[in-house]
Amino acid sequence: MTALEIVAFLLGLANVTLVVLRSIWNYVFGLAMVALYAVIFLDARLYSDAILQVFFFVVQLYGWWNWARARAQAGEVVVGYLAPATRLHWAGGCAVAAALWGYGMARFTDAAFPWADATLAILSVAAQILQSRRAVESWWLWIVVDIGSIGLYAAKGLWLTMVLYAIFLALAIWGLFDWQRVARRTATA
Repeated sequence: MTALEIVAFLLGLANVTLVVLRSIWNYVFGLAMVALYAVIFLDARLYSDAILQVFFFVVQLYGWWNWARARAQAGEVVVGYLAPATRLHWAGGCAVAAALWGYGMARFTDAAFPWADATLAILSVAAQILQSRRAVESWWLWIVVDIGSIGLYAAKGLWLTMVLYAIFLALAIWGLFDWQRVARRTATA
């Protein structure tokens, strides 16, 4: 455990808690967190996770813009559900992308746990995009990612990051229930 991991841990707690609360301020903490985790994951040879942080940085900027626009139009950050066909497209896309990315990491790098890391990275990409679009289903993906990440980070000895993902799991469950409640309320309004 390093000082850098401790700071990233604290930023992550603030970020995800504010996402659950649908606060646009989550993005300030999220941008700082992903910048630090890019360095941490490179050092741990979790290359998919390191690259993922660069993606997260860009998508955090998009999410900030999208949430601000939605809040300006509705007075709050509105959330909703994907259409069933859209869910299937996302699931198929994730499966193909995880297989391709995992193969690339296993074949062309010395990545630790290339298949698990790649799968969790791809699911994280999908979850982050869906969260930026304010889709309730993003929380289901985050729950899967958090469960898998707990094991991956434990195997790499990133103990504080493992604890962070255990807390993220609890926050994701809270986020799922809260966003479902809000989506039902706005659907009937």
